[in-house]
Amino acid sequence: MAVRVRYDTHEFNHVDIHLRSLRSNQEFEDDDGKAEALGISSASWPLFGIVWPSGQVLAHHLFQTDVKDKRILEVGCGIGLTSILLNHLQADITATDYHPEAEGFMQHNTDLNDDPRVPFVRTGWADQETDLGQFDLIIGSDLLYEDEHVKQLAGFICQHSKPHSQIILVDPGRGRHARFSKAMADAGFSLTIDRPQQPDFMISPFKGVILSYSR
Repeated sequence: MAVRVRYDTHEFNHVDIHLRSLRSNQEFEDDDGKAEALGISSASWPLFGIVWPSGQVLAHHLFQTDVKDKRILEVGCGIGLTSILLNHLQADITATDYHPEAEGFMQHNTDLNDDPRVPFVRTGWADQETDLGQFDLIIGSDLLYEDEHVKQLAGFICQHSKPHSQIILVDPGRGRHARFSKAMADAGFSLTIDRPQQPDFMISPFKGVILSYSR
């Protein structure tokens, strides 16, 4: 049985981004066993395909950020709202995610917005080496949802960040960003924290923070 999807339009001032996502976080389809082989359970399978509040905050924040002439990497892009937006704005964006269905959804959505396809690499943070190269700006949202991810994510980001680079992560407040920030400080990054005012595109209060690391 095919998963059920929904179509929404996300507005960024004069820019509209059309997005196909999963209808709910109860959807599941892994007939070929690809997700199971990667260790992705049926409960976590749909998480990539939902537009989460942190992802919305990241997209709106990047819409207001000067990214001209920057090579950008989105880590754990999921449904990829921010990557699709930046791609629509003709930024130099590459997207990554571990989920086997993330690339298909992203490329469908870039087609939906009449844009060139986003360069995409399926990779995990524990992968020792990738051929992604290094980036001026690395972005992500709601990434620190497991204790083991703190060290893995810091290592992955440091592997792919240029000596002078910026990292922007939106964290909804899962209690792990202090340990992650210490790992980033050990790698030479300084941190500023922004607590955004309640976004007008959200109904429920957003209690998270925008973490900006630079070196």
